[in-house]
Amino acid sequence: MFANLEGKKLILASNSPRRQELLKGLEVEFEVRVSAIEENIPVDLKAEYVAAYLSKLKSDAFGKLEVGELLITSDTVVIENNHVLGKPANEQEAFDMLKSLSGDTHTVMTAVTIRDSLRQITVEDETLVTFRLLTEDEIWHYIRKYKPFDKAGAYGIQEWIGFMGVTRIEGSYYNVMGFPLHLVYEQLKKW
Repeated sequence: MFANLEGKKLILASNSPRRQELLKGLEVEFEVRVSAIEENIPVDLKAEYVAAYLSKLKSDAFGKLEVGELLITSDTVVIENNHVLGKPANEQEAFDMLKSLSGDTHTVMTAVTIRDSLRQITVEDETLVTFRLLTEDEIWHYIRKYKPFDKAGAYGIQEWIGFMGVTRIEGSYYNVMGFPLHLVYEQLKKW
């Protein structure tokens, strides 16, 4: 399907099992290579630019690529009332995040940066997600059983809380999972 990728080494710079599983769904061969970075966000950066900023930061951390290497980095943020909800540090922070999302609509933004030794592009997707009003018992059950500490906004839509709590999605489901496959596919076709 991707004849134009022949001879290229596709690198996914993500430890996320969800992103790895989703990229496999596009039937491309890739390797996982991660470079650690500090995700320091400038205080004056608007919420809608954070995902793209972090995706580019992750890409830049790899330095120069070899000819034939194609790097994919990505970042997902949950935005509520112009405020970015990152990954919760503990149970209480996860509870506070989910309580604030309960009974409301928020935005999930994912940015994907693709680059080789000559060029780079960053694409973004935005999805609106609405939760029904969640009880405190439901929130605590989810946190204690699913431990969503590696997830922006303290939830995974593909888990129990998404099954029972999400009442509406406007946009890409896979974007909410952290990887807008339709955009990645379109970019890989062009590459």
